[in-house]
Amino acid sequence: MNPHDPASQPAPPTPSTQAQPTRSVPAEAQPQVRVSHLTMAYGDRVIQHDLDFDIRRGSRFIIMGDSGCGKSTLLKHIIGLKRPAQGQVWFEGQDVWALSDDQRSGLCRQFGVLYQSGALWSSMTLAQNIALPISQYTGLSERETNELVSLKLALVGLDGFGDYYPSELSGGMRKRAGLARAMALDPKVLFLDEPSAGLDPLSSRLLDELILELNESLGVTFVIVTHELASIFAIGTDAIFLDSDTRTMLENGPPRWMAEHARSDKVRRFLSRSDSSSDAPAANAAAPMASPTPESSQAKA
Repeated sequence: MNPHDPASQPAPPTPSTQAQPTRSVPAEAQPQVRVSHLTMAYGDRVIQHDLDFDIRRGSRFIIMGDSGCGKSTLLKHIIGLKRPAQGQVWFEGQDVWALSDDQRSGLCRQFGVLYQSGALWSSMTLAQNIALPISQYTGLSERETNELVSLKLALVGLDGFGDYYPSELSGGMRKRAGLARAMALDPKVLFLDEPSAGLDPLSSRLLDELILELNESLGVTFVIVTHELASIFAIGTDAIFLDSDTRTMLENGPPRWMAEHARSDKVRRFLSRSDSSSDAPAANAAAPMASPTPESSQAKA
C-alpha cells in the first residue's frame, strides 16, 4: 500500500458500519413510578385489573373514579402496604414487590403519606408528631430534630403551632399538620388520600394552593386520590380514571384534556358533572325570583 496514493487508502466507514454511541435515558426522563399489568384483589374478589400507567417525576398525579372503585386500595399497592394479585409496581427502576421486606421498608421511606383523617397521634403535640419519624429513622440530635420540625411546620403555614394538640386545631390545620409529618423525612413522593375530605370550600382551596407551592418549591411528586372537581382541575397535571363497573382503568391523561377528549362518556360526565342532578342548579338559576313579602323585608331590616 502506497501511503502517498489516495486510491490505495482504505475507504472511510459508511454510516451503517460506524460504531454507534451508547445512549442512556437520563434518570429525570424516566417515569418515577410505573404500574404494570396490575391486578388488585381481596381474596377472590378482583377490585381492578390490567392497570398500566406511569407517574412522571415532579408531577401532580390524580387518581379518580366513582365510589368503591379502589382508589385508596391502589394507593396501598403503590406505597408497599398491599401485595398485588398480579403485576408490578416500579419505583425509580426497582420492582417494589420483588425486594425483601427490609429493602422494601427502606425504599418506602422515600414516600410520605397523608391519610384522610390526618392520622395524627391525639396524645402528642404537633411537634412531637412530626419528630416521631425523625427520631426513629435518623441520627439527628434533639436540637437538629427540633429545628427540622420547626421548618416543616413553617412550610405548611403552621409556624408557632408546635405545642398545640390536634384537638385544638381546625380541620384544615390538622390536614396541614398531617402534611408536615408526611414531609418529615424529605420524601421524593407524597401520597395524599382524599386531602380535601371534610374541609369547607375555602380550606380546600387553601390546601390546593399549598400543594402547588410545595410542588414548585421542593420539586416533590404528588399522587393524590380525590373526587373533588375543583382540586382535580386546579392541581392535576396527569390523571387516571378507575371504573367500578368494568373494574379497570378507563382513561389517563391531563384532567382538562380528559374532560373534553376522553373516549369514555362516563369519564367526560364525571369531569363535567353532566348528570340529571347537575341540571338542578341551572333550573333554579333560571327561575324568577319571588317578590319579597312584608315579613321577609322586616326580617332583613
